Amino acid sequence: MPNSESTIQEIYQNIFNTLSPSERLRLAALILNDLTQSNVAVIDTDNTWTSQDVNELTNFSLQYAANLFPDPEEM
Repeated sequence: MPNSESTIQEIYQNIFNTLSPSERLRLAALILNDLTQSNVAVIDTDNTWTSQDVNELTNFSLQYAANLFPDPEEM
């Protein structure tokens, strides 16, 4: 029994590559619509920024800028 990676590669090479660009877009839309409707968790959120991450970066950036330009006249 072939593994899923080789099966995916075979589908891509033998079927997907033979489609026209418009057919490829239609197929991609069908696949993406199916994934969104089935609520499959395919997005890895481990690397997403939380609001706390954004706040910390903003605070650090403002502190760094204040150290570079302590006098408003220098800006």
